[in-house]
Amino acid sequence: MKFPLVIILTCGANVVLNGILAQVYATGLSFRQTTLAILMSFAIASLVLVSLSPLALFLLWNTPHLATEGASTGHSITLLAHVPVIAFAGWAGTWRLYRLLVHIAPSRGSARSTLFAWLAGNLLLGSQVSWILRPFIGNPNLPVQFLRDNPLYGGFYEQVWRSLMQLLS
Repeated sequence: MKFPLVIILTCGANVVLNGILAQVYATGLSFRQTTLAILMSFAIASLVLVSLSPLALFLLWNTPHLATEGASTGHSITLLAHVPVIAFAGWAGTWRLYRLLVHIAPSRGSARSTLFAWLAGNLLLGSQVSWILRPFIGNPNLPVQFLRDNPLYGGFYEQVWRSLMQLLS
């Protein structure tokens, strides 16, 4: 239930943000065209995620179980492995829009600027929305909850950094 909510919220926020950025960079895309482009990029990203799901299952199968002594290590490994996979899927979906932008935008520079602004917006919005609606991967040190009591406390990048430092120490 939470993952579709993350997708819908991220997609909706990106439609607004990317529509504004398309106007700022003068690409010639309307809000309707931007909406269709975002939906297309999310469809491509979902296909990439589905194709990489066996990798995620293999990883989950081979990391320490969350009820054992190595639970913190298993949690960090799982979290840090999913971040680049999801980021790659988002990048692949957005990058596919480059041809559309080159075809419509008045110049390649405008298309490139718009693409990188869209990538940054998708990354920041998607990561923070997923942080607010956490946990997706249960933390072994916290009780099981649908939503955390303090959803706005901390941030996605802070947790990634903590997990990385936990693995390296």
